[in-house]
Amino acid sequence: MALQAAGRQSLVDTVVEQLRTQLAEGEWAVGDRIPTEHELAEQLGVGRNTVREAVRVLVHAGLLESLQGNGTFVRSTADPAAVLRTMRHAGALDVLELRVALEAEAARLAAVRRDAADLERLREALRVLRGEGDRAADADLVFHRAVVDATHNAAFVEVYRFFSTQVHEVLIEALGDREMPPIDLETHRALVDAIEAGDPDGAERVARTLLQEPIDAVSALLDAR
Repeated sequence: MALQAAGRQSLVDTVVEQLRTQLAEGEWAVGDRIPTEHELAEQLGVGRNTVREAVRVLVHAGLLESLQGNGTFVRSTADPAAVLRTMRHAGALDVLELRVALEAEAARLAAVRRDAADLERLREALRVLRGEGDRAADADLVFHRAVVDATHNAAFVEVYRFFSTQVHEVLIEALGDREMPPIDLETHRALVDAIEAGDPDGAERVARTLLQEPIDAVSALLDAR
């Protein structure tokens, strides 16, 4: 299938999206070498620098891989960022339920893999959360990211950093100016204690308890509409 010629505006973005589409539609399979910069530039009617920048974006996204002297190859045809972006259209409860699954497993892994530096970051995040009060959404986010960081799983960390931003956006859109319940500081402390004790079952259980309250609150607020 021939690529559609790009227009004059936002050329790099246009080329990126067209290449994403070609990958998703199976124009090239995983392991295939894509056309050269020169060939793509001719097909798209853009300069080679534009193609080079677009390919660099897709390499950074993990869809392509450039091997010096051999060309650029398809690494994946599924764009994880695009999948995560669709969460903007998901319901608040759907997103929170997914958050429970992610954070419960993160707590379990953190209890097994945490080191001294992780524990210090968790204690500091808890101190900040206590100091800023039970409405400190930003401090709460830092705390939960510290738990995920303690998994020492690079994929988990990157997915959660993007996902946590989406949670915030979805809740704002769904709830407007209605307030969530106060942050449960004591349960946050219990989570740190379980992780420090190296208790994966306890850490998972506390994480699920911690996140059930916002789920119940969102359910009640949505039902009251």
